[in-house]
Amino acid sequence: MAGPTTAEKNGTRTPKGSSERPSRTGTRSSGFRVPGPRLLLIALAVLVIAAGGIWALYGSSWLRVERVDTSGIQVLTLHEVETAAAVPIGSPLVSVDTDAIEARLIRKLPRIDTVEVVRSWPHGIGLKVTERQPVLLVEKDGKFTEVDSTGTRFATVDKAPPGVPKLVLDIDSSASLRRFDADRLLREAVGVTGELPEKIARDTRVVKVVSYDSITLELGGGRTVLWGSGEDGAVKARVLTALMKATPKAGHFDVSAPTAPAASKS
Repeated sequence: MAGPTTAEKNGTRTPKGSSERPSRTGTRSSGFRVPGPRLLLIALAVLVIAAGGIWALYGSSWLRVERVDTSGIQVLTLHEVETAAAVPIGSPLVSVDTDAIEARLIRKLPRIDTVEVVRSWPHGIGLKVTERQPVLLVEKDGKFTEVDSTGTRFATVDKAPPGVPKLVLDIDSSASLRRFDADRLLREAVGVTGELPEKIARDTRVVKVVSYDSITLELGGGRTVLWGSGEDGAVKARVLTALMKATPKAGHFDVSAPTAPAASKS
């Protein structure tokens, strides 16, 4: 009679009808699957398209800079603007540094207030220029320095542009210089021109600054306006318009104290 098995000695028995099988020690699936032919074809097509796009943008002759289109200029010439812009003709359009072109234009041509540099596919660069507009002229040695609405001196010309009043800074002995320098007084004069009604602005020939509190306008026909300081400009403009309508034959108007305006023949 055979002796007990090891399992019987350990108090365990194998159920009837079953047999002991060695455990499987094979590797488990890692979840990785080899891409099928369809996925490989799709991936290959994407790579081909991407490579073709890069080549078209950078390597081909299809999308290169061939021309520069400039708009918005009034005083500046096409040659001045396009020379300062130094657009790299023949370069891939996509690689053109539009910010660098803008910076060059602003630095080299102070008359330019703003400029927008845009790509015009497939072969162009567009320069949309906005020039500074003079609101006052400072005359010196027979030349005229143009001043814009921010008080910036941006250009000197031989001939005064029409319709722009001349600024006279008669401030050498002004006590205002102790508190306000010439640039500040210039900006005050610029501010006054910005408040003037359109009709009066067109008729203004000279803006004279004696001190911070004494700004005078010289109009056509020998008329003058004592404006005072640059404060309360909008109110003074309304009062001056009404005063001129009420006293059309007056030659001198005083709105330095807008609550007590005055007009006289001289």
